[in-house]
Amino acid sequence: MIPKIFIVEDNQMYAAAIANSLKEFDYEVKIFYNGNDMLNNLHENPDIISLDFNLPDYTGMELLKIVTSKNPTISIIMISAQEELQNVIDTYNNGAKNYIIKNENAIVELKNAIKNLVANIDLKNEVEVLREELNDRSKYSKIVGESTAIYKVLKLIQRVENTDSLVMITGDSGTGKEVVAEAIHTNSHRRKKPFVAVNLAAIPTHLIEDELFGHEKGAFTGAVSKRIGKFEEAEGGTIFLDEIGEMDITLQTKLLRVLQEKNITRLGSNKLINLNVRIITATNKNLSEQVRLGKFREDLYYRIQGFLIHIPRLNDRGNDVVVLAKHFLNSFTQKHRMNSKQFDEGAIIAIQQHSWPGNVRELIAFIERVVLMSDSNIITKKDLIFSDSI
Repeated sequence: MIPKIFIVEDNQMYAAAIANSLKEFDYEVKIFYNGNDMLNNLHENPDIISLDFNLPDYTGMELLKIVTSKNPTISIIMISAQEELQNVIDTYNNGAKNYIIKNENAIVELKNAIKNLVANIDLKNEVEVLREELNDRSKYSKIVGESTAIYKVLKLIQRVENTDSLVMITGDSGTGKEVVAEAIHTNSHRRKKPFVAVNLAAIPTHLIEDELFGHEKGAFTGAVSKRIGKFEEAEGGTIFLDEIGEMDITLQTKLLRVLQEKNITRLGSNKLINLNVRIITATNKNLSEQVRLGKFREDLYYRIQGFLIHIPRLNDRGNDVVVLAKHFLNSFTQKHRMNSKQFDEGAIIAIQQHSWPGNVRELIAFIERVVLMSDSNIITKKDLIFSDSI
């Protein structure tokens, strides 16, 4: 859909210069030399209005209030020769997206402001399309966010959840790979059976085989009774093998056999135990590089790549960092039986600007620390202690 831009400017040469600066873009541009003509065409629902502060029949402020009352979805940029701070404040308070001072750089600034607003409109439209294509957003309530990136993840979950396909989830540490795996299980036909998560990086290498496959009594010194492994625990349900890139190459061979044969044997036994288990794997490593280095079996790599879901970094999820921060703020105040708290504008800006190298996991720990340390119900920038500033 072609963005529609209204230019409201009584100086015809200046209006033409603005329109000419936008020719490189695929926009539909209309010029109006007074406010009344623009209002008579407002039914065309422009995406953006560039609005001169002083017009022959209306002030820009009057038009701003009229337009936002009729259609608050229209983005308005005020352009003015007036530099009074109060005018700027009033303009933003009444819903304008930008205030540009008329000087030698004004038209370039206006062009860039329009370009940025169009990009935001495109993102919003893409989110709306993705939201409409999603059957039921409430099914994925544990996956918090409204960004295009996260809606694409939800669409992939929706596509694969009711199959038995192998799924591999990739993404940096702390992005929420286990939450996505659990969402797949919870919305599948296996939902009434167990979801068993195994973090392979947290288990000593010499214990992983026993952890996954179990053992018989007497299988080794100290095996005083039979032990059921994680695969058997997950029977009928889903096993989630997190950080599969950490698995020893010898155990990779055994896992490949399990995937191919769909059975296991406990340590100390020759008896085959048939499995009905869905397998979801996850990694924060580049497995193709691990294959090249000889640290990961190529045949296993291709076997577990059944359906790929990549979880974006928190910094790649736009305003989701604020959505998540507010969500965890509410969760932790309830958990610790505290009065509700909220962030002021300075705190929100600081949260948006932080790099979050630990992704959502870092944000969760950070917000709980803030909740416990802050004395006021209004959390300011001063209350925020980032891990890299301690």
